[in-house]
Amino acid sequence: MGTVTIGVSIAVPEPHGSLLQERRAGFGDPAACGIPTHVTLLPPTEVDESALPAVEEHLVEVAAVGRPFPMRLSGTGTFRPLSPVVYVQVVDGAESCTWLQQQVRDVSGPMARELNFPYHPHVTVAHGIDDAAMDRAYEELADYRAEWPCTGFALYEQGADGVWRKLREFVFGGAAVPPQACAPTEHDTTLPTPH
Repeated sequence: MGTVTIGVSIAVPEPHGSLLQERRAGFGDPAACGIPTHVTLLPPTEVDESALPAVEEHLVEVAAVGRPFPMRLSGTGTFRPLSPVVYVQVVDGAESCTWLQQQVRDVSGPMARELNFPYHPHVTVAHGIDDAAMDRAYEELADYRAEWPCTGFALYEQGADGVWRKLREFVFGGAAVPPQACAPTEHDTTLPTPH
């Protein structure tokens, strides 16, 4: 057995996912067709193929203690000049995403790793393309809005062709989405914080 490159992310659901993927391709980003629209919880990470069962078991445990929460995207941001990225901002759900990614990368688990940059949940819409196209992405999606109830996350593997494919989905708490998960309310729709 060799190694595989995996990632964990929250998929941006339809119709939002396809629309943002099409816009990313339209800005000239060649990676757009191989990367489903998402919010990263674990960036590309190389693991032994034999570790995949332990990875899945760990993610089942993380999902089991999670609860649905509202996700809302609004406007654009950029990591330039530090990193050549333009993104759509996560304005609701960022705290839950941050908690989740900490659980996924927990030091006691099979995906423990340090990050190259501080974690900042976002949806990439342009990466590594010329400045004029990056500026266009930043401006044209400045008024973009989307929201949905986040009910889980998924494990992906990057193929030899560079395309990311979903291996398995993980649903929070194994329960159906309560109606209140669609919008912030007084009910507890956020993930628990670690004790």
